Amino acid sequence: MRLDCKHVWPYLSDYIDGSVTAEERAAIEQHLEHCEICSAILDSVHNILILSADDRVFHLPIGFGDRLHARIEEELKKAIVPEKNSNGVDDGSLDE
Repeated sequence: MRLDCKHVWPYLSDYIDGSVTAEERAAIEQHLEHCEICSAILDSVHNILILSADDRVFHLPIGFGDRLHARIEEELKKAIVPEKNSNGVDDGSLDE
């Protein structure tokens, strides 16, 4: 059985849990040997599971939330805004 990325992703959770068949596990592992993207996704899912099981609480510095929201607003304002043509209609161009 040969799998593509789109076939591997739905199995990652079951792969981590060990609930795939031996044939599926072999096919997934063969794919992961050659696919950096799926390997990175597997590592990320695994890390998320570890972090979500961690019951420690991390306190953020005072004002962090306010600074984060301000920064997000600032970055959104910098985003490319579609230009309007002479009729005031978005012309779809991305030119600045």
